[in-house]
Amino acid sequence: MNPITLILNGILLFCLLLPYTGHTQSSVPTVSATQLRVPVLIGKETVVSKIKVDKAQGARLQEVCLEVDPLLLKTEGLHIKVYYASSDKDFKEVVQSNWIRFADTFTANKGRAILKGNLPLADKNAYLYVTCTLPSRWPLQDSFTLRSAEIRIDGKRLPIEGKQDKLFFPGVAVRSHMQDSVHTSRIPGLACSNDGTLLAIFDARYESARDLQGHIDIGLHRSTDGGQTWQPMQIAMDMGTWGGLPQKYNGVSDAGILVDRKSGAIYIAATWMHGLLDDNGQWMNNLSDTSNAWNHQWRKKGSQPGYDVKQSSQFMLVKSIDDGVTWSEPVNITAMGKPADFWLWAPAPGNGITLKDGTLVFPTQGRDHTGKPFSNIAYSKDGGETWHASKAAIDTEGGTTECAVVELPDGRLMLNMRANKNKGNLKADNGRAVSTTVNLGASWTEHPSSFNALPEPTCMASLFRHDVHTDDDQTLLLFFNPDDKEKRRNLTLKVSVDDGQSWPRYLQLLLDEGSSRGYSCITSVDKDHIGILYESSQANMVFQKIPVRQLLKGQYRTVGK
Repeated sequence: MNPITLILNGILLFCLLLPYTGHTQSSVPTVSATQLRVPVLIGKETVVSKIKVDKAQGARLQEVCLEVDPLLLKTEGLHIKVYYASSDKDFKEVVQSNWIRFADTFTANKGRAILKGNLPLADKNAYLYVTCTLPSRWPLQDSFTLRSAEIRIDGKRLPIEGKQDKLFFPGVAVRSHMQDSVHTSRIPGLACSNDGTLLAIFDARYESARDLQGHIDIGLHRSTDGGQTWQPMQIAMDMGTWGGLPQKYNGVSDAGILVDRKSGAIYIAATWMHGLLDDNGQWMNNLSDTSNAWNHQWRKKGSQPGYDVKQSSQFMLVKSIDDGVTWSEPVNITAMGKPADFWLWAPAPGNGITLKDGTLVFPTQGRDHTGKPFSNIAYSKDGGETWHASKAAIDTEGGTTECAVVELPDGRLMLNMRANKNKGNLKADNGRAVSTTVNLGASWTEHPSSFNALPEPTCMASLFRHDVHTDDDQTLLLFFNPDDKEKRRNLTLKVSVDDGQSWPRYLQLLLDEGSSRGYSCITSVDKDHIGILYESSQANMVFQKIPVRQLLKGQYRTVGK
């Protein structure tokens, strides 16, 4: 036989004897991972990362290996799963019904969670989604790491590329869709009582996600263990079938909560709509359970001059003197603060404050005699018996609405406001409106940070003061909102150590990059932790607990967007 032929036959035989792996060297898959910054909910499956496998068609996935925080890996009740999908269009922060489960159990080995299976990949580009369900005993204040290390395909171990430097932060789903037969829970308020009880309030929107008018009560959850668990829902304010109209025409909404630090009493303020005014401001007769008519106090002439319930939306208060266990009947304070010719005076959602001298202050909002929106405050100097309304905090194009108030160390009040002119504005002057007052709102001064420091997509936001007591006492301002000029996404906690003059990048913490309704409220849980209740991409309302000292030390500076 020709020597050349012998050589060629030998090469052919050698190739035939090689084990088949399903891929040639040129088609070896490449693997990369992307982490998703969202709250990882205790007891609820949460998508935390995506693994993309290029050139995957025809291969078999046999193993996924994850590096997991050692303490978490040792905690009983931890669940980690991996799903397979053919498209990254399904990366919607929650598990999708069309995903194929690769593995739902893991073995722990030297700080790694190893998930095994035998799944054919049918697509050129395959997407693997990693989910985590935290056990109930995992402390809310403890962040953790979970990184994708490598996968095994057709017997080959492939490292996973891509920067994975994010910490994951636990959360509790305080309110979810259809919980307690409530269609949607919205508009969070949060406060810590003098006894250390956390009080979370919200709109219980029974029939739809829609704003007033509708069947809406003010719901409440209490937590006596720092937010780790929450007691069943109770109703703090409900106008029932007042005036002979059905509940859908007696809604209460947009509540704020305030703790009187001197007496311990707790107040909840909310807006009540009785019946309905049409677009021209005329009272609508003959409304019933079967009526479909709808309007809103901020829409057209849905609330009008005057004090009568058939003219204007009402400012209501309830009070608790037993740490939020029971609540008084609603008291109407509309006439105390609303000028007769103004269209509306109402609470701003979130929380109020007690000043150093004992004055009680709620952030409020309304519509003036022309219908233009404004922001201001309501205050009481006699322990909540009587209330007064300040002047509008700023006059700007389009007006302002939902706002938050803090007392600065020098005694000034700072009001941080949602500004309507930011809607659709992607320029540098997009930012929250900010004003200060030294005389309870008799006059106001626009703050240097106004319209330049805190961008927004025109959404409610929260502002809170937390004092750090050490050898070097420090006053912190904490701000939380969707850090985006266009959409309600990238919910970010920001800290100022100079009374709101600046908001350093290294003191900012992204908590939820997903899309959501975006409302929030901050409070101190104790001297070492702050808590945030907000409308999240993961649930109607999520509570998270953040250690303040770790935030100040810049521990989180390498994580974020």
